[in-house]
Amino acid sequence: MTQSSVEPRTAAEDAGRGSRQPAGRSWLDRYFHISDRGSTVAREVRGGITTFMAMAYILLLNPLLLSGPDADGNKLSSAGLITATALAAAVSTLLMGFIGKVPLALAAGLSVSGVLATQVAPHMTWPQAMGMCVIYGLVIVLLVVTGLREVIMNAIPLALKHGITIGIGMFIALIGLVNAGFVGKGDPKGSAPVALGAGGQLTGWPVLVFAVTLLLIFMLQARNIPGAILIGIVAGTALAMVVEAVSGLGAKGWGLTVPALPDSAVSTPDFGLFGHVEFGGWGELGAMSVGMIVFTLVLAGFFDAMATIIGVGTEAGLADSRGRMPGLSKALFIDGAGGAIGGVSGSSGQTVFIESATGVGEGARTGLSSVVTGLLFAGGLFFTPLAQIVPGQVAAAALVVIGAMMMMNARHVDWGDRAVAIPVFLTVALMPFTYSITAGVGAGVISFTAIKTAQGKWREPGAFMWALTAVFLVYFALSPIEHWLGAK
Repeated sequence: MTQSSVEPRTAAEDAGRGSRQPAGRSWLDRYFHISDRGSTVAREVRGGITTFMAMAYILLLNPLLLSGPDADGNKLSSAGLITATALAAAVSTLLMGFIGKVPLALAAGLSVSGVLATQVAPHMTWPQAMGMCVIYGLVIVLLVVTGLREVIMNAIPLALKHGITIGIGMFIALIGLVNAGFVGKGDPKGSAPVALGAGGQLTGWPVLVFAVTLLLIFMLQARNIPGAILIGIVAGTALAMVVEAVSGLGAKGWGLTVPALPDSAVSTPDFGLFGHVEFGGWGELGAMSVGMIVFTLVLAGFFDAMATIIGVGTEAGLADSRGRMPGLSKALFIDGAGGAIGGVSGSSGQTVFIESATGVGEGARTGLSSVVTGLLFAGGLFFTPLAQIVPGQVAAAALVVIGAMMMMNARHVDWGDRAVAIPVFLTVALMPFTYSITAGVGAGVISFTAIKTAQGKWREPGAFMWALTAVFLVYFALSPIEHWLGAK
């Protein structure tokens, strides 16, 4: 995370400072506790703009992830997805600013979008998939209200939490590599299931643009340049436009999005996806399959949020030594509600972004910065044509970068302890290799309890982990169980 130039203060210290504040403070200062937290309106505005610049790439990547067909072969419109992504991010972040009053911004979670695109939509229609998104959001809200969210977080071993984050990162990176054409199917006559590019070699200008964009973003990050991902996307798009002007590849070369200047930079938002939500009618999917889909979505949107909220809050000087911070329960509630907001908008579940730390690094300490970020996302509703000129290969490079960032959690895993290393390895490896987040989590949970049992420590995982083990055993054995029940 970016180090703040403002000395962090704890919530208790802020409260003490608040009693010494001069009279006549503005309503803005009083409402957001700006002076109490040692900040200024200028810092909050600057922090909000920085956070938006750091995470504006989601307006491009989320539509890319959700661009595939559903079970009926229908696809979501690109303009509608961009509008829905901007709308949900704006609403969720504004709620976090006005109600949570903390410097946290929300947008479509790439892990949730990955699950929707690869594990949910292929088995149902997009409106039904968004209905599942609403359900998972309401489940998380219920967990927050009842206090079970923290109980569950404490029950799952920390190593497995890191493994889930790492595995999702690998999964997202693979999606980016495949979408860019850098990784493709192997030779049908050969033994390799995947290969470099098409048939074992890289071909075409778009793949080169992807590689250049990817390296540029990594170089900018190595230099700690704020907004490295967004800068890389802009530069990569400019390069793609030059290549297109010279080569004239068109749709055959670039795919869905051809990098060319639009007739107008501004357009009317496309709210065509808003409210397209269906519940039920899941066809041949049984109750167990539907339950596992909801469970997978909860997992995908569950684990990072609390750690991100506490991590950013600590950097902002809002959390004490035990991780408590003002507005935590409200922040967790809004994060959970973001799942339902995203489903209704048609953009996937919303979650707190770690990029919020960039705004904190610029001095943001209050919800005012989140209000600024939310307003900028709202402004993005009217600039859909600009977002639509970014080719998929450029956006895919950012996916790989996000995957690499999530992989950094590997440093927290004790690889010398087999009881930890093996479950984490299975979790990380199976997510991309099976194209399923659920399979990775299930393998990690089952192997963890099995190894602890082999060590004579079967009580150590706890009742919740054993319950999860039973659920995942049923998940992996679902086909023979259904066959056996059918035979009966």
